[in-house]
Formats: sequence, C-alpha cells, structure tokens
Amino acid sequence: MLAHEIRAKVARGELSPLEIAQAYLERVRALDPTLGAFLRLNEALLEEAQRVDPSLPLAGLVVAVKDNIVTKGLATTAGSRLLENFVPPYESTAVARLKALGALVLGKTNLDEFAMGSSTEHSAFFPTKNPFDPSRVPGGSSGGSAAAVAADLAPLALGSDTGGSVRQPASFCGVYGLKPTYGRVSRYGLIAYASSLDQIGPMARSVGDLALLMDAISGPDPLDATSLDLKPRFQETLAEPLPSLRLGVVREALSGNSPGVEGALRQALEVFRGLGLQVKEVSWPSLSLALNAYYILAPAEASSNLARYDGTLFGYRAEGEELWRVLEETRARFGLEVKRRILVGTFVLSSGYYEAYYGRAQAFRRRLKAEAQALFQEVDLLLLPTTPHPAFPLGGRPDPLAMYREDLYTVGANLAGLPALSFPAGFEDGLPVGLQLFAPWARDELLLQAALAFEEATDRAFLRTPLGEAL
Repeated sequence: MLAHEIRAKVARGELSPLEIAQAYLERVRALDPTLGAFLRLNEALLEEAQRVDPSLPLAGLVVAVKDNIVTKGLATTAGSRLLENFVPPYESTAVARLKALGALVLGKTNLDEFAMGSSTEHSAFFPTKNPFDPSRVPGGSSGGSAAAVAADLAPLALGSDTGGSVRQPASFCGVYGLKPTYGRVSRYGLIAYASSLDQIGPMARSVGDLALLMDAISGPDPLDATSLDLKPRFQETLAEPLPSLRLGVVREALSGNSPGVEGALRQALEVFRGLGLQVKEVSWPSLSLALNAYYILAPAEASSNLARYDGTLFGYRAEGEELWRVLEETRARFGLEVKRRILVGTFVLSSGYYEAYYGRAQAFRRRLKAEAQALFQEVDLLLLPTTPHPAFPLGGRPDPLAMYREDLYTVGANLAGLPALSFPAGFEDGLPVGLQLFAPWARDELLLQAALAFEEATDRAFLRTPLGEAL
C-alpha cells in the first residue's frame, strides 16, 4: 500500500497503527537480511504504535530515517565507526514534526559514511544492495532509504541530498526522491557534511506520498537560521489543475547517456507534450563544470564540519592521555573516503591555494546560479536525466574520480539552491531509470504537479516492487 492509502484505512478504522507497524516490522525482518537497507530497527516501535492516536494526520505511517538524521534515544551513527555508540539526547526537527503528527520511526537506514559517496558501499558497517538486482548498488549516499522504499520495507523514507544523494539512489531504485529548495526543510538534527548544500529530502513510491511527507516536515524552524518562512501547501497544490508550462530540455545533459536513459527521455518528452507542455531545448553552459566546483566546495565544508570529531566532545575516543595521540587515533576511525575528502578540503582552504581553488569555485557557483535564474525566464521547468545510466555493479567504481562522476547531473541543483525531483521514467535491462525536473527557487510544489501529471498519464507504469507483492 502507498502511504496515503494506509492513512485512509487507519482513518476509516480498517487498520490500526499497531497492525501497520507489525506488518512492516515482519517484512523488514524477512527481506532486509539480503538487502542491508537498515542499520537498526526501532525496538520500541510496537509500544509506540499502541500509543498513537488514530485521528492524527499521519497515524499508522512508519518512516525509514537515514542514519545521519538524529533520533532521540535511537542510535545515530552517520554510517561511521566514530559515532557507532552515539545515542542522541535530542530530536531532529524533521523527525519531531513527523512524530507530532502520529508517524513512527521504523528504523535507521544505511548510508555512505557521513553521506560521502554515491553507492552506499562506503558505509563503515556493510554495503546496501539494489532490490532490483542484489549484485548492483542502490546508489548513495541515501541508498538504504531508497532500497527500503523500493522494496516496500517502508512506505516513506527520509534521506539527505548534498550533491544528489536523494535523487541518484531514487533513480537507481525506481522511486521518487525530492531535493527541496535549500531552507524548505530544517537542517536541525542533520549531521553536517557540507552545510551550504545539505538538505533533508523525502523518498516515496508516489507523488501523493511525497506531498504528504513534505507538508509534514517543511516550514520555518527557529532552531535553523537558514530555514525559509514559506508555508507548505504540497497536497493542496496537487489538487489544482496543471498550469500551462514551458519545459526546457538541458542540452548539456543529452550526450553520453546509456540507451535506456535516452529512451526514457524521449518517451517522457512525448508524454509531457501530450499533457500540453511547451518543450524546447535550452543551454545551461556551466552545468558541465558544476561537478568540478562541487568537489572543491563540499570537501572544504566537510573538512571544517568534521573537525569536531576529535575525541573530546562526543562519539568514539581513543585511549590515552596525550592530546595529539588521542586525536590521531580517534580520527583513524574515519573511513578512506571520508579521509580523502577531508584532505582535499583542507588543501583547497590552505593559505597558498585558497583563492586558486575555493575562491574560484565560489565565483563559479554564483555564475551557475545566475545562469539558472536566466533560464527560468525562458522556461518554467528544466528536464534532464538523473544519472547517465542505471545502477552499476557493486565494486564497479574502484576509481574515486569515476565514482564522483556519478553526480554529474545532480550537483547543479545543490550549488544553485534549487528544488529538484527524480521520478521513475523507464527501465534498461530490468533496472530502473530516473529523470529529474528542476524548478525555480521555492517552486517545489510545481515539481510535484508536473510529476503527478506524468505519473497519471503513464498509469504508474514505471513503479514496481521488486521483492514480492507490496503490503
């Protein structure tokens, strides 16, 4: 069942929150050992389900939460040995809002350590596998959340998107993934990777479910100075007719794609034309260079954010009395990819190279954003692939630079602060293919309107549950 269908059954008294929680808990225990989507389950789930008021707006819904979003009383590791035993004494705003509306945390999902990766192979604990083909990756860094939703181990999930970490795994696993406008969802309680880029984003198997989740978690938050004072109206907007829209197909994203991605793009354009959208090809000249700037700016912020893990405040602390030895041995617990990005970030921020790298990357970011603003004078939405190909094999990207290129089409939205939505649009050799829509700043609802029209026009043809029947 989809989330809004579960909610309707609970509201009518056909199902109880406890029955829903039990059903999903049993499904996870039966299927997740082969996937590795969850790092841990909420041991208090059934007890909490018994106490839920069925009249609450989200009563009966269980949500999988990426393990870099803190949950009070439930261990939050960020996929790292450094935080292996960290049990937060506070709740992230997104999770607190869900709980206040009656939703329950089913468990914490696997991720690349500190959200640094594109395959969920860089978790310190174990890799997650793609539900459509366990020999392939689910994408990353929100691979655990994407796999959980795709396999219907949870009807809804939260991930985080710094350079595509919600959208790329959503594409690989055949589900919807939204990277909201920067500030639409509070970052309070999100363990920081790159603070000017990070956003909590929802994942689901229908557009209606995304709207349900976004109405619950978005809105201003006094605990996050970067949150926007914008009232969420996602479900309300979906009830309105699709407006007349101009759709721009980004020229720089049309070459170098696999046959399945090219075919999905052609079919999607036919569908959108049939829906009355005006389609034209547009150019975003700086998009092809966005990846270069991202892998300067994101590691720079990471090197600063991760400096807090020094063994003195929280998380793992190595034994010893000598400060520098304790610090060195504590940070030795970082995984290889995290160390690599910290070193890159420290280098580009160093006094001799700051202007040559970091300063130029920031100037490029301003140019990229200005180009996007100019494009949205010509069109209302941008369309491009989420990734150039479907999911790749486990171990298929041993070269770090090859792994970084997985973010080729996604990082532009983060650097420009734009909302972007990946939606299922086809298959290649049995593997899901996703496309993404970009919208102007704070026009997140418009993305869902267009995606809903596509979903209805294609009769949900690209949405499948790969591991048996959905609940």
